[in-house]
Amino acid sequence: MKLFSASTTLTLAALALVTTGCTSKREGSVVNTRQPGPAIGTAIGTVGGAVVGNAAGAVVGAGEGFSSASASAFDSQRRVVRTWRNETTADGRTIRVPVEIEVDEYGRPYTNPLSSSSNGAPASTQKGPR
Repeated sequence: MKLFSASTTLTLAALALVTTGCTSKREGSVVNTRQPGPAIGTAIGTVGGAVVGNAAGAVVGAGEGFSSASASAFDSQRRVVRTWRNETTADGRTIRVPVEIEVDEYGRPYTNPLSSSSNGAPASTQKGPR
């Protein structure tokens, strides 16, 4: 079923082109912005846009900060730093042994400062308060 004839379609397309508000001025405004009405309207629009934009930005920023802070409490990612130390075996060979230390997101090790060992092994690792 045909809704419009070809001449009706061309007429509607021409009417749409004529009424789209094309302008030849560089700043894109059809009115003289030096007149009081358009100048006040432009100022109010600029201030209103800035206030609404900053208010929306503040709400979005607060929401993202809240979600980031909430998610950090449930961070279950383990970060491990591996270092190597040399050990001498009973038969006199020197071998390299890996030592893994669990660290927080800033690279600080979770170590208990009260426990230390004298044989060169790492101190026991505990998760401390964040």
